[in-house]
Amino acid sequence: MAGGKLSARQKMINLMYLVFIAMLALNMSKEVLAAFGLMNEKLVVSNQASTERNSAFMAGLEAKVEEQTEKYKPLKEKADQTGKISAELYSYLEGIKGALTKDLSDPTDYVTMDKPDLLDEIFFKGGKITPQGEEFVKKIGAYREGVAGLLDEKYKGIATDVRTMFSTQPVANRDGVKIDWLKYNFEGYPLVASLTKLTQLQSDIKNTESKVLSKMLSGQLETEVSLSNFEAIVVADKTAFFSGEKFKGKIVLGKKDKTLKAHKVIVNGKELAPESMQEGQTVLDFPAGNVGQRDIKGEFQFKEGDSIITIPIESSYAVIPRPNSAVISADKMNVVYRGVKNPMTISIPGVPAVNASAPGLSRAGGAGKYMMDVTTVKGREVTIKVSGKLANGATVSDNKKFRVKDIPRPVGTVRGEDGSIKMPKNGLKIASIGAILPDFDFDIKLKVTNFKFKVEGQPTVSVSGSRLNSQAKSVLQKAKRGSSVQIIDIKARLATNAGYRLKKISPVIVELTN
Repeated sequence: MAGGKLSARQKMINLMYLVFIAMLALNMSKEVLAAFGLMNEKLVVSNQASTERNSAFMAGLEAKVEEQTEKYKPLKEKADQTGKISAELYSYLEGIKGALTKDLSDPTDYVTMDKPDLLDEIFFKGGKITPQGEEFVKKIGAYREGVAGLLDEKYKGIATDVRTMFSTQPVANRDGVKIDWLKYNFEGYPLVASLTKLTQLQSDIKNTESKVLSKMLSGQLETEVSLSNFEAIVVADKTAFFSGEKFKGKIVLGKKDKTLKAHKVIVNGKELAPESMQEGQTVLDFPAGNVGQRDIKGEFQFKEGDSIITIPIESSYAVIPRPNSAVISADKMNVVYRGVKNPMTISIPGVPAVNASAPGLSRAGGAGKYMMDVTTVKGREVTIKVSGKLANGATVSDNKKFRVKDIPRPVGTVRGEDGSIKMPKNGLKIASIGAILPDFDFDIKLKVTNFKFKVEGQPTVSVSGSRLNSQAKSVLQKAKRGSSVQIIDIKARLATNAGYRLKKISPVIVELTN
């Protein structure tokens, strides 16, 4: 384009070419900025998921502490310290991000975040690092050494990863020149790139927490695999025996392994016959003894390499007189609910067959299995009467009262979520409105038949079915971004009992994100 004498037409074509190339470069720059913004959004979502996952880890660890305090309390304390250090740095980074975006009219308009001025003013002045920049590097260093210092030899690999991931040592550029870590990573970069880097640091913090928690729990499980940590458990064929009967049951290990077979088993001072020792269990068969509490003591002996591992056996059982009363238990709880089939187990110890009667009670197949439907029972209690015959012909009978309760109040859902939720308009347009019974002992499906849809400043719309109709969608379209819409007066019925009237269903509030 630069050689020879060009005509006016050719000069114009060349000029248009230059303008076109410049426009391509401009568009490419905008695409890069937008890509950084999308990456930042994905990292934010990932961090939220990691937070939930780590919270679940901690909840599991807390449960383990309650069950086995001595074993898991040291792990919990170390996890708490890691979480505290991580939360402090995470919050500090979030504060910097907030300072960088507080004056932006639209924090999601990434193509306008092409200037480095905001962060450079915080971290750099006159080619030097500001006190705020030095504090930033210092906090990352404190996090790095704090977390690594909490990890002993068991977690040496994670400590090494932490020191590498959060290293603030000078970095060599592509020319091999060493550059200060803060300048190399943040000086002169577009604002959106710096925001993404800060979010990535937060992601590294969350991933470090996950690694530490996962390694702690898996390490403890590896320790428990050793035979020296097994527990011998006596499992009786039934919880009590009649005087004159033989005790029947078996001893199993806490880790029931079909490949595991004892070398020797001693119970109450006697070595059991070899045929009693089977894979993963030892069968017991001896006289139960007189009425009262009886002990079972002894030991398992296992060969592990060249050593013999001894596991103590300590248990007890009760020997009781012949029964004269029934045992009645509700499989779910000492309550029966209207509107559902309540499973019941009714039996009398030592009696093979019993007769049971009560309003709504019917057999459900299997020994002692019943179903009870108290939907039509008006009172607050129901009595079950039981009778049966012993082998000697004597009759025993008993009865027990159960409380009758209604199904708890359901809560409404949108897309399976309840309470106050966030979603875009298009998501709400196609979302299904539902209802659930949280923390209810029965697995019951509810079918929504109709509801009301309320948008601020617009008339309330009645909707049949479980999805927005055209009128509701039209009203939704007029809602402003950030405003809340309400799904109220939700009506539903039981999938298995359409005639049962449920209590008033809790509404759902949806905050629109666009």
